[in-house]
Amino acid sequence: MSRGIGKAAYKPVGVLMGIAAGTIAGAIFRQVWKATAGDGDAPSATDEDRGWGEILAAAALQGAIFAVVRAAVDRGGAVGVRRITGSWPD
Repeated sequence: MSRGIGKAAYKPVGVLMGIAAGTIAGAIFRQVWKATAGDGDAPSATDEDRGWGEILAAAALQGAIFAVVRAAVDRGGAVGVRRITGSWPD
């Protein structure tokens, strides 16, 4: 198959996988935060009762988890598209 077909097939799949990755990453982050901080709710940037250190640590952890989950989901999706279409989506 042509390279364009693999890329075109990946776009709608990629959007859906991005949504799924965000949902999965959010769930993982909540569990990790709960286990490490002992608090059920991670602080938001505008939480007046939380300090800078806690807010920035939560943001860094959330960003790292999201990046890893997104990379794993994107890579898995690309491999799946290659198996189906025979070409790697760029």
